[in-house]
Amino acid sequence: MDSHSGLCLLLLSYQVKEAESFSLLFFVRIISLVICPTFLEIAYVYNGVKFLRKGDSMERENNKRHKPHNKKQEQLDQYRHQNTGPGKKMTSDSGFKISNDRWSLRAGKRGPTILQDFHFYRKQSRFNRERIPEKVVHARGFGLFGEFETTKSMKEYTLADFLQRPGQKTPVFVRFSNFIGSKGSKDTAIDIRGFATKFYTEVGNYDMLALQFPVFILADAMKFADVTHAVKPNPNTDVPQATVAHDRFWDYVISNPESAHMVMWLMSMRGRPRSWRMMDGWPINTFWLINEAGKGTYVRFKWIPKLGVHSLLLNEANLIGGVDPDFHRHDIIEAVKKGAYPEYDLGVQLIDPKNEDKYSFDVLDDTKLWPEEEVPVQVIGKMKLNRLTDNFFAEEEQSSFDPATVIPGIDFTHDPVLQGRSFAYRDTDYHRLGTGNLNEIPVNKPISEVNTNLRKSYSKYRIDTDYVTYHSNTLAGDTPAESTFREGGYVHYPEKVEGHITRERPSKSFDDYFSQARFFYNSLSKVEKEDLIHTFIYHLQHVKSKDIRQKNVEFWANVDKQMATIFAKNIGVNKPKTDNVPVTGSSKYISQMNTPFYPNTQKLAVLIGNEFNDEEVGSTLDSLKNKGVFIDIISDRLGEVRGRGGKTLKVDETFTTKYSVLYDSIYVVGGKVKNQKGFNQNILDWVQEAYKHYKPIGVATTGTNYIHSRQNNNLAGVVFAKDHSNFAQNFVDAIAKQRFWNRT
Repeated sequence: MDSHSGLCLLLLSYQVKEAESFSLLFFVRIISLVICPTFLEIAYVYNGVKFLRKGDSMERENNKRHKPHNKKQEQLDQYRHQNTGPGKKMTSDSGFKISNDRWSLRAGKRGPTILQDFHFYRKQSRFNRERIPEKVVHARGFGLFGEFETTKSMKEYTLADFLQRPGQKTPVFVRFSNFIGSKGSKDTAIDIRGFATKFYTEVGNYDMLALQFPVFILADAMKFADVTHAVKPNPNTDVPQATVAHDRFWDYVISNPESAHMVMWLMSMRGRPRSWRMMDGWPINTFWLINEAGKGTYVRFKWIPKLGVHSLLLNEANLIGGVDPDFHRHDIIEAVKKGAYPEYDLGVQLIDPKNEDKYSFDVLDDTKLWPEEEVPVQVIGKMKLNRLTDNFFAEEEQSSFDPATVIPGIDFTHDPVLQGRSFAYRDTDYHRLGTGNLNEIPVNKPISEVNTNLRKSYSKYRIDTDYVTYHSNTLAGDTPAESTFREGGYVHYPEKVEGHITRERPSKSFDDYFSQARFFYNSLSKVEKEDLIHTFIYHLQHVKSKDIRQKNVEFWANVDKQMATIFAKNIGVNKPKTDNVPVTGSSKYISQMNTPFYPNTQKLAVLIGNEFNDEEVGSTLDSLKNKGVFIDIISDRLGEVRGRGGKTLKVDETFTTKYSVLYDSIYVVGGKVKNQKGFNQNILDWVQEAYKHYKPIGVATTGTNYIHSRQNNNLAGVVFAKDHSNFAQNFVDAIAKQRFWNRT
């Protein structure tokens, strides 16, 4: 190879790496184009996106590390388009090139805009139509792609295509969401969260719609509109937003006692997940699994996060909602970009219909969980979320999930909530997305072949060329033809149905409002009970009606009289007269204290200035990074901080842009800066807040002046580097523990 070619390849190799500076990258590209004109393709990567120059065109190539491919992604590739880049000329939506996109067409330099300026009209009128109706519930959401892998064959129980053999992989799209708030509300609201998964199977889409709780707030779909109205803002003032801290919700609760169990979960730590990556998911309904022989088995599913289930404190959630309303979004974006892909196991609970009467709960009652001690969870698969959307609106906002989107091998039971959900979801998206062609929208499009006689509606993209559009027919050989059960046709489970048309409740289980609510309370640790009581009091103190507050005290005494008595003392009403139900059982699977704890992806803030100990800080940060801890360097200004030996660290954030509540732990290094007084006060504020929230605190030898042992504090979870040879490992262990509830 000659020296000229070698130089060209060197320049090319630089451009296909992620460049720190776009200006430097641009400079290198100019040199490349000047001295390497014979190279037909010049490639570069900026912000993880690779571009190839081919003549005057520009193509986008996905970064394989962050953009994994499968059948669904290959399908979506045909819809992806890059509008920017060298050689790209602006055009109208009809394809002609635009000469001026800055000034409107006017009659004279200072005259009015004239009607013939069709470019302005199209640009503005198109902009006026960018918004579509937001979802009535679960409006605030975030979606990403991934892959599900079956780890245990379920062939014995179901002929569902994607659950047949270990190692079988299925593309998925997952949407996390908040139930109450509007699209512009905050991530950290105390709220019901959605965890919806679309499986793109070889035989059609399957939608699994879960919540972060195993139970629902109602037992019959008839009340869905009522509970939604109750949690939403005051219709007269449109406040408050994204909260149930108001009279209307708590009036609904006492008037609809089947809500008691789920409200207990909502008021617990489970109502404030630390991250979507650390949140369970339960499709609350009971389904049938149907095998090849036509035998049915009751099933409930459960998503289990690999990182365990972890939560924010009430105070943290409220503060974060103000300083970073996109907290959960930022969290999952950072994890995916760093390759720490969110992972979940999929479990099933199975009940043979011959045994359904052996349990204290009705299998069709969505206000009741299936205790895992009685109905164990069997892990059958795992899911990894490894790709962000390329366009939020096109892929997330237009995604449509529907419990009635099922595949052969999965069917509806007579679960009263499921029966209503199977109608409501598709119907609301017909309205929201404005078309019957929901599954022609790329994100919703199946990877399996679709042959149907459904036609027309708004936004029809597929060009169906058939002359015959009805069934049955002879002109087209009676195609598209029906499929038998053996051929893979969807056949409903032939469940026996008998009785008179009625609005009666299905069983006595539906009248038992408080047994499982108390079972849940019994299962909590002391810390979790105190947190739940504090959260109840916070919400009930916002209730203005004294009568509603008093009725709530009596209502919750059914669950625990001592708990309700504490409520009464704090909300200005009388103690309860009601006694709690005599339930003593509990479950170890409910308390978050029994969840796994890891340091991986825990967010650490390093509070640091100049003149730090190079070796000590460097080795500590290396140890933390090796354990998967996410680290931000925080100082008084952007730029660099320099150690005593000349080591430099790039400052990621400042005390102005970030807050202690956004981090899981802090590492107090200290140092010298120009405004020393302000710097010291900022560190003291961060230490105080982290300490108050029971978080791990690491203290470098240069940071000991910021935290001291006193008679009223035990410094639990504070790890000092001074005279501590194994500081880094002990700090990692503290970060993994996450909270030190014994701290004083």
